[in-house]
Amino acid sequence: MIPIIGIVVVFGSIVAGYMMEHGKLSVLMQPAELLIILGSAIGTLVVANPLPTLIRIGKGIASVFTGGPYTKALYLDNLKMLFELYNHARKAGTAKIEEEVDAPEKSPVFSKYPNFLKSHHALAFLCDTLRMACSGGVEPMDIDNMMEADLEVHHRESEAPASALTTMADALPGLGIVAAVLGIVITMGALGGPKEEIGHKVGSALVGTFLGILLCYGLFGPLAAAMGKQVTEEANYYAFLRIAALAFIKGMSPILAVELARRSIPSEVRPTFKEMETTCRNAGKAPAAKDAPSDKPAAGKPAAGKAA
Repeated sequence: MIPIIGIVVVFGSIVAGYMMEHGKLSVLMQPAELLIILGSAIGTLVVANPLPTLIRIGKGIASVFTGGPYTKALYLDNLKMLFELYNHARKAGTAKIEEEVDAPEKSPVFSKYPNFLKSHHALAFLCDTLRMACSGGVEPMDIDNMMEADLEVHHRESEAPASALTTMADALPGLGIVAAVLGIVITMGALGGPKEEIGHKVGSALVGTFLGILLCYGLFGPLAAAMGKQVTEEANYYAFLRIAALAFIKGMSPILAVELARRSIPSEVRPTFKEMETTCRNAGKAPAAKDAPSDKPAAGKPAAGKAA
């Protein structure tokens, strides 16, 4: 909702100011100029990026308007799940947790948290890490290096959509000039005609430059920046899972492991200790969180693997 409000404010302010100066709104309605600029921009995006990145760009733009999943409710749900999983492993032994991570969809713990099961990369990240720890003979530091390598790869993939959209936004002013030049070419062919017609064609050409700059700095640039912030939120979430897994692998008690993980959560969505304690006491009951993390892209932050 907030991004929609921002876009309305941007375009509303421009139109309102233009109207206050007694401008004619119909002059700005130049579908041919818009087709040249947007069509060329989308074409460059398709040329420069593979299909998976293009799909993630679409999902990333959609997520900007729907809102990110990384809320306090999600973190509380994950803390509860981790506490229950670690407590179960402490009571049943290493062999039991190996069964849990080998088939998480059949696990009595993971099956209570369908939202986490839907997040395929997060599920694989946690299960692969715990599976390696259960295999024995691997030092916690080596496992941490494995997690860091995994998160660096995932972070590069997550940054690609926002970076591609930023590149497209940067090209829009230049494409606006292309549209304007084409308009001037048409105008030159109308020299000698009525002054009103020439003025209309010159105005149409200038609208091309206006649209290119507006779409860059008023729409696609901010969308790319918002996608970048979502990448940061996603990286914070995986750093949280990394710390939670590493704490357990080092032999910390379940409550201490989840408390260490809780303190790695960004302050704006971090549950209090009492909230976490109350939630963990209810471990075994149906989770209350509605939000689920997703594997979309999104750009612009330090690598998630460095966050520990």
